[in-house]
Amino acid sequence: MFRGKIVVVGAGFVGSTSAFAVMTGGVFNEIVLIDINRDKAEGDAMDMAHGEAFVKPCNIYSGGYEECRDADIIVITAGANQKPGETRLELINKNVAIFRSVIGEIMKYAPSDVILLVVSNPVDVLTYTAYKLSGLPRKQVLGSGTVLDTARLKYMLSELTGIDTRSCHTYIIGEHGDSEVAAWSVTNIAGMTMDEFAAQTGKCTREDRDRMYNAVKNAAYEIIDKKGATFYAIALAVKRITSCIAGEENSMLTVSGVLDGQYGMSDIALSVPAKVCGEGVGWIPEVRFSEEELAGLRGSGKMLRECAKSIGF
Repeated sequence: MFRGKIVVVGAGFVGSTSAFAVMTGGVFNEIVLIDINRDKAEGDAMDMAHGEAFVKPCNIYSGGYEECRDADIIVITAGANQKPGETRLELINKNVAIFRSVIGEIMKYAPSDVILLVVSNPVDVLTYTAYKLSGLPRKQVLGSGTVLDTARLKYMLSELTGIDTRSCHTYIIGEHGDSEVAAWSVTNIAGMTMDEFAAQTGKCTREDRDRMYNAVKNAAYEIIDKKGATFYAIALAVKRITSCIAGEENSMLTVSGVLDGQYGMSDIALSVPAKVCGEGVGWIPEVRFSEEELAGLRGSGKMLRECAKSIGF
């Protein structure tokens, strides 16, 4: 099923940049911006619409929640911003309160087959919150998860090795945050494990890997400290995820999905490789990660489950 209308709720840095990235992708026929600040949403929509002559034709405009009535995908970026020195999980109480209102308004109008993509932080807890509040099937609610973290690790591998980012294959799994796990056991370049690559090139040693993992984990903090917010790369991640859904690509991405027994976990959202398809989240395989990585993944899940319980889910 082609999904031609996308609604972005929240026209802050991430929301407006995501809408712009989606517009340049040329996949959707309609892009709608919704924000509590109606003038901001209208101004962004006007600004982008004036560039329609340079991209594939689409109708971009602002509106109210009634625009969710015939939406195919709704991207939720609304919420308080992460402040310098603040962890993603410290945002939880502020943004859960916002989500109770936002999800309620969306579901007054949204069709039963709508797909919700949560981008607001802490994304895993808020993805689970959206799943519980919306009443939608688990496959139709997903978060941007560690798609960006995985891209960051691929970038760092490319910088170290001189190999094209697209030829560096790896995953960051678990929480999009401090407990995330680098899946080195399944990382490869040209089919070589990191140990094999290090033996041949002297690069990607264990010390290199530890340094890259810590750089990925702390990247958002560093960017926020320097410029106040992160939005360009996550906007491209939103474009990638929504294009996968609209184009029924069946791509494997580390989106945050609601688990149902995979890896011994249920009723929590976190990131593992999953098939992203026209229905949202399809097959979630159980990848053969190392025992250390699985322990880290389950520890991340336990922490997220406790956070969900603390807010009543």
